[in-house]
Amino acid sequence: MSVEPLRWRGDRLELLDQRLLPDEAVYVTCRTAAEVAQRIRDMVVRGAPAIGCAAAFGVVLSKGSPEGYEILAKSRPTAVNLFWALERMKKAKDLKAEAEAIFAEDIAANQAMGKLGAKLMPRKARVLTHCNTGALATAGHGTALGVIRSARGKKVSVIACETRPYLQGARLTAWECMQEGIPCMLITDSMAGHLMSRGEVDVVIVGADRVAANGDVVNKIGTYSLAVLAKRHRIPFYVAAPVSTFDLRTSKGVAVPIEERPAHEVTGYRGARWAPEGIAVRNPAFDVTPAELITAIITERGVVRSPNRKKIQALISTGV
Repeated sequence: MSVEPLRWRGDRLELLDQRLLPDEAVYVTCRTAAEVAQRIRDMVVRGAPAIGCAAAFGVVLSKGSPEGYEILAKSRPTAVNLFWALERMKKAKDLKAEAEAIFAEDIAANQAMGKLGAKLMPRKARVLTHCNTGALATAGHGTALGVIRSARGKKVSVIACETRPYLQGARLTAWECMQEGIPCMLITDSMAGHLMSRGEVDVVIVGADRVAANGDVVNKIGTYSLAVLAKRHRIPFYVAAPVSTFDLRTSKGVAVPIEERPAHEVTGYRGARWAPEGIAVRNPAFDVTPAELITAIITERGVVRSPNRKKIQALISTGV
């Protein structure tokens, strides 16, 4: 694995500080659940599967204390993997073994998704993706970017949307692709429709922070716009997400809490400010893509085409 977003050292968790990429690769050490929660909140670690893995090790550091669970649960509200991991840890007899199992299973799930998703990629494909869905967002390999990694036997290139306002595409996806020699072209978010209209995009593939019971997908802000554009231009729109990202308790995407992040992420970046002082700001971190806009959801258990409630229930019920 060329990129290690999380490293468990027995008595501490080391997180690759994604705020500093691509300029520096620095690991931050966490020795308490409170420190892990703070690092999740501050975006040192991000991506739904990676957040879940980090939270599991945070429970280990807290020795399973109720306070540890509570502080981790409050770190970020939208990515369901966080809550899935905490619920799983509550049932575990051996916390360390369970956290390590969650970590290992995520890598295995990503690799399985990669193989299944690679079959859907054309022999020659220009694949547009949004945010970062690679090794940095998971325990390793990645979800949507993991599919692209697994399809490298084909002539596949990446078109990375910059992903405003936090620039996960520009800073992280572009960096991962360059690290591994995957052909990649960076565009601003507002250029995607233009490229689609000119026939320069063959496939769109994204990750997910939560999949509702009816197949609605909650993902990084801007995903919904890409799905609408893909539908307009008859381009396949795929979502790659492990089963841990599915939330059958939430009926529709509209019911998912959407995190609102600080205004300073929109008005500037890393000390530079481009917006006037006092301007009103909205900064929702995620949006909802209705199931009817999704060609298929790729999971480690199989591919769900034209997702709906019945198909998703059948997938989850397999228990594979």
